[in-house]
Amino acid sequence: MEDIKKILSEKKIIIDKVIEKYIPRRFDNKTIEFICGKPRYKYNIEAPQQALSKPLWEFLDRGGKRWRPALFLLLIEALGDDPKKYMDFVIIPEVVHNGSLIVDDIEDNSDIRRDKPCCHKIFGVDVAINCGNAMYFLPLLSLIKSREISAETKNKIYGVYAQEMISLSFGQAMDIAWHKGIANADKITEGEYLQMCAYKTGTLARMSAKIAAILVGVSDRVLEKIGYFAESIGVAFQIQDDILNLIGEVDEYGKEIGGDISEGKRTLMVIHTLQNADERDKKRLVEILCMHTKDQKLIGEAVEIIKKYDSINYAKNFARKMINDTWCEIDKLLKKSEAKNKLKAFVDFLVEREF
Repeated sequence: MEDIKKILSEKKIIIDKVIEKYIPRRFDNKTIEFICGKPRYKYNIEAPQQALSKPLWEFLDRGGKRWRPALFLLLIEALGDDPKKYMDFVIIPEVVHNGSLIVDDIEDNSDIRRDKPCCHKIFGVDVAINCGNAMYFLPLLSLIKSREISAETKNKIYGVYAQEMISLSFGQAMDIAWHKGIANADKITEGEYLQMCAYKTGTLARMSAKIAAILVGVSDRVLEKIGYFAESIGVAFQIQDDILNLIGEVDEYGKEIGGDISEGKRTLMVIHTLQNADERDKKRLVEILCMHTKDQKLIGEAVEIIKKYDSINYAKNFARKMINDTWCEIDKLLKKSEAKNKLKAFVDFLVEREF
């Protein structure tokens, strides 16, 4: 696990340098012209500096695992190509992901993200929404400006990007509808929950992997298999994140412990509990979830009900099996190499991590 932490730490430095290349910490006329083109009238530098670059970098500088771009680089290497050739494209999954977190925190009315107040709590909802939305598109500059890849390859990547962003919004819609109680939240099946995760968390992992595979030049058949592999990693990652939200250490996790209970989220653990609990416990768990409470005593009561039916262990084992099953599929596609071994260790780390 320490080796993977080291890999992530080393790659984070490289990834952040690439992000800064396309989204500078300080705007000037030259950098804004690079991003937006020459002005018809005149640019005001200070406004986008204060309302875009400042909140964006304040958020990025908090940390984050950078695992999606790391997956991108490890996959390229495992597929037999040189990741250094494609370094600029790590910006796409990472900045899009962070933009989605800023927007997600507004939608969930969250208070804490990565040990600090959420972006909208510091800069205001208007700035945070605009910043999050801009982060969906700014990373595409790496494609727009690239002269190293063909128009056909660019078109394929644009297609993947567009489809995954559509799927992302559908996954978020499902999650919101269920925790707001505007859809049949208490009758959600495991399959429906997993599809939500595949769209909400799996999409950006799948985007990373598919872009990597397209750049390397794999066949369409291999491209789809790699996409499903990465999607499964994303779903297992989400399950582990849900587990840590209930039983993680505050200092390690960096978000509100029990926040999913406050938001009324129907996680795999909640679904398993509702399917196995007696009527009294089922009724009480649903009651607490619908309160959207931040009362730690009530949150603790909900967690104890979930633990009572061994739903946390069920979710842990489910995620582990998912990772093992998906690795069996990808194992056949990749030749033996040190890069492949690193990729396997990386995948195992994501589902066993404690932060």
